[in-house]
Formats: sequence, structure tokens, C-alpha cells
Amino acid sequence: MTSELPSVRGTLTPDRPLSDLTWLRVGGPADWLFQPADRDDLCAFMEGLDPAIPVFPVGVGSNLIVRDGGIRGVVFRLGRGFNAIECGEGTVTAGAAALDAHVARKAAEAGLDLTFLRTIPGAIGGAVRMNAGCYGSYVADHLVEAEAVTRMGTVVTLTPEMLKFGYRQSSLPRGWVLTRATFRAEPGDPAALAERMEAQLATRDATQPTRDRSAGSTFRNPAGFSSTGKADDTHDLKAWKVIDDAGMRGARLGGAQMSEKHSNFLINTGDASAADLEGLGEQVRKKVYQNSGIQLEWEIMRVGEPTPE
Repeated sequence: MTSELPSVRGTLTPDRPLSDLTWLRVGGPADWLFQPADRDDLCAFMEGLDPAIPVFPVGVGSNLIVRDGGIRGVVFRLGRGFNAIECGEGTVTAGAAALDAHVARKAAEAGLDLTFLRTIPGAIGGAVRMNAGCYGSYVADHLVEAEAVTRMGTVVTLTPEMLKFGYRQSSLPRGWVLTRATFRAEPGDPAALAERMEAQLATRDATQPTRDRSAGSTFRNPAGFSSTGKADDTHDLKAWKVIDDAGMRGARLGGAQMSEKHSNFLINTGDASAADLEGLGEQVRKKVYQNSGIQLEWEIMRVGEPTPE
């Protein structure tokens, strides 16, 4: 019932399908989708919301499988009120909804080097939560502080030490919503930074299925670190390599496929269900374990309920 939820200035939509909000284009409905107008709207809603009602923030859905039965509770999606980007003296502050690529470009224009963000799919909130990284650089290397709204509606400032960053993870408490982050950035020549980002994009497009429906890398590298892009970068414990060794490049289940172009990319070929995608991922994990004894860990988040039998 609408009366059971706090009033808002943003948009609150019941039974909102989520498939169009994820890059993989799968998933059932959320009980409610809340798109707050600004931070005050978010705080007031959180403060007034029954603590028993689950909440789940999503970004641009680039690293997410929403299961076919959808999500119980309230899903938060930040929009225009949370996408500002400001460049200062050696720092860049970006709203949680700002796209990683936009932040990298705007920083470069200001002569600040956050080029590692350019090819990372998604928005800043997800990048902080997952300690996103590329070419050997991570959010943890650059974060000065982040701001979040707690489940009780209070605004808190988080330091890197408080977030306890690890490979593709942080200790952000469940239900807290990141609203912005400030990064430390080294100075650089704008033209040189732009040229570096163009080279990164060319490499990405040559090696990854950027034209297919995917959610980026499916599994974390067993070695526990990102690719560095350097000549001496080893591939023995890259996720794609152990998937290849297990014979799972191009494997299919229903409308889901492990990409022929990059075997650590799970793609929706057109009519996959969330169950197809997650099921194929689990088949890959099983085959890799049987072949090498390595337990691949999901990098894509899987959330929600399966379709009832």
C-alpha cells in the first residue's frame, strides 16, 4: 500500500519491472522502485521507511542479474540529482549516478588523470562499492572519501579505511546508499590523457563483446587482481584462461552464452532468462572446478527471487 511508505518528491513506482534497467535485460519486478529527487528526499524516505522493509540500491545495472521473480522491498535508483561532476585542485568529486566514463573524460579535460575509469561500465556508486579497477589501478588507490545515506536516513562520510577495500569488494553496510565520492587524481596533459583513453577503448573493443548484451566480467580473476595491460602481465590465473582450459568458451544454456570473443563475458543472445544466465554461470564454475580445482567467484551480483515453480 502506498500509505505504508513515506511520501516523496521523487518518483515511487509499484511493481516496476527491472529488466529494462539492467544491461543483460532480464529480471522480474521490484515491489517498489524509488528514484529520489535529491539527497534530502532520499534521507527523509529512509528515515520514515519501516526498518522491516528490505532496500536495495542499483546503479545503471551494468553488473547485475535480477532473478526472474524480481526483488521484494524497495529498489533505489539515483538519477539527475546525483550525477554532478566537479574538478578541483588534484581532486574530482562525482555523484554516485555519474557514469565512470563521464568522470574519466571530464577529469581529463581538466588535466586530471582518472583514465582507469574510462572503460569500466557503470556508475560511481557501484565503482566505489565494488572497488572497481582496470589496468592495475583501483578506486581504493584514488578515493579520498565517500558520502552515503544509512538505512536510518542519516548522512555519513566514509574513508577508505572504513570501507576496508579488497579485490572487487568493500565493507559498505547492506542497505546504505552511496551518494557521491571524491577522488585524488594526478595532473596530466589533457591531450595525452585523451589519447590514452582512446587507446584503452580500442583495446577493449578489439577484445571484448562490447556490442552484445553483457554485464562486464562475469567472474573475478582467481589471482585476485585486475589486468594491468602491461607486457609482463601474466594470464595463468585470469578467469577467461581457466574457463578456456575447461572448454567452456562459447558454452550455451537457453538464450545465455559465454562469449566466443571473451570467455569471461556472459551474454544474453536475445531471449535469455535470468535463470539461463545464472545457470550457465554455475555450469562454468562447476566445469572449471572439475578441471583445475579453482573455485571461480562471481563478479556479477545476482539478486532477487527465482520464478516460483
